[in-house]
Amino acid sequence: MSLLLSLFSVRGTIERYKKASSDSPNSGSVSEANTQFYQQEATKLRRQIREIQNFNRNILGEGVESLSFKDLKGLEGRVEKAIGKLRTRKNELVFAEIEMMQKREIELQNANMYLRAKIAENERAQQHMNLMPGSEYQHPIAASQPYDVRNFLPVNLMEPDQHYSRHDQTALQLV
Repeated sequence: MSLLLSLFSVRGTIERYKKASSDSPNSGSVSEANTQFYQQEATKLRRQIREIQNFNRNILGEGVESLSFKDLKGLEGRVEKAIGKLRTRKNELVFAEIEMMQKREIELQNANMYLRAKIAENERAQQHMNLMPGSEYQHPIAASQPYDVRNFLPVNLMEPDQHYSRHDQTALQLV
């Protein structure tokens, strides 16, 4: 974060330099002063980059042998804070996943209840047809057929009915 702030201050300094160099007739002395300033800024930025790289190595457990007790304690606090944030985010994701799975479970239970009701309805219709005296006809949907869970319809509903014969039809006569 301090690196980001330094970059903003460098940009501001560049803007001030451009303004000063365009306004000032002593461009030679301004140019030398600005060059010296930018060299100092570059040195500061290099030092900050080294500090950030060292900190990242320390977080990974590298180079901690040379750290003092106070530095180790500070590093431990920062690592524990980071771990706490990670655990919080992980728990948020796990709870969102659990919630989604619970909703999906309810959807599947509803679909299951619907299918069970349809099967029971078809079984009752088949029993009713079988109990009717002299009935050779069986309802095509009532017959044991595999169901397509996605559409809740029998798979072979569109197939021609093998139980229904054409000779049972009476011809219409015009009078």
